[in-house]
Amino acid sequence: MLARWKRYYDLYLLLLPTLLYFAIFEYGPIYGLQIAFKNFLPFKGILDSPWVGFDNFQRFIENYKFWEILLNTITISIYELVLFPIPIILALLINQLTSRKFKRIVQTVTYAPHFISTVVIVGMLYLFMNPRNGIVNQLLEGLGFHSVYFMAKAEWFTSIFVWSGVWQNAGWGTIIYLAALTSINPELHESAVVDGASKIKRIWHIDLPGIMPTVIVLLILNIGNFMSVGFEKVYLMQNPLNISTAEIIQTYVYKSGLLNAQYSYSAAIGMFNSVINCILLVSVNFIAKRFSQTSLW
Repeated sequence: MLARWKRYYDLYLLLLPTLLYFAIFEYGPIYGLQIAFKNFLPFKGILDSPWVGFDNFQRFIENYKFWEILLNTITISIYELVLFPIPIILALLINQLTSRKFKRIVQTVTYAPHFISTVVIVGMLYLFMNPRNGIVNQLLEGLGFHSVYFMAKAEWFTSIFVWSGVWQNAGWGTIIYLAALTSINPELHESAVVDGASKIKRIWHIDLPGIMPTVIVLLILNIGNFMSVGFEKVYLMQNPLNISTAEIIQTYVYKSGLLNAQYSYSAAIGMFNSVINCILLVSVNFIAKRFSQTSLW
């Protein structure tokens, strides 16, 4: 091992900054997770704060908002998971385009929303869905329907959040699938054409099996973040009228931890969220490895 390190020392030096980053910013903070089991007092520090065991976890589970927050988080996560195939379908369609110029235009148009900041996206949603002069309500009124203040309706929050996310990130998500499609041997398509296979059959029997390992890996990663819906966009879209469906674990942690200075309580909630994600990741990875021979490890 020492001889190998000496031989490839330059490669290991290139790897060193990444290792330091993960050690300092990813593994180092794990030490602070013990405050989830303590009544953390800033003036006493982590070690001297009194130990309370699982009291913070019990407090969260017994909170009257627990089931509402958990249900909102799971609902949004399942909604996003159901729409997981959209980037795959988009990549398959773009891959079938024969005109390079049109293909570049489609890629640019679909990629562009990804580079718009979350704050701007939410601002656009409020403008487009304004009940007085928003383009969406103008179209509804033109069709004979009444205008709706979508951003103030609790029942519309989940759909607006998820579909705006699809519009923003679907094009960017196709990049990986398009890269996977380029690795498929063109001779397979040529042979299929000679045999009289249609485009649909070539997509189903060549393209999809060719990118399936990539699909499975990305699906595992998505399920591993199942409970991590996100914070910024949800928080910006929240208002007193839609809070019943807009409050999720991440925003509740922010409000209880930073705004109310309940550090131990918020750390316990965050740890509860992370443990569920970890269990889902390990379980789905095990299932994928057993049935498809493709997994993260």
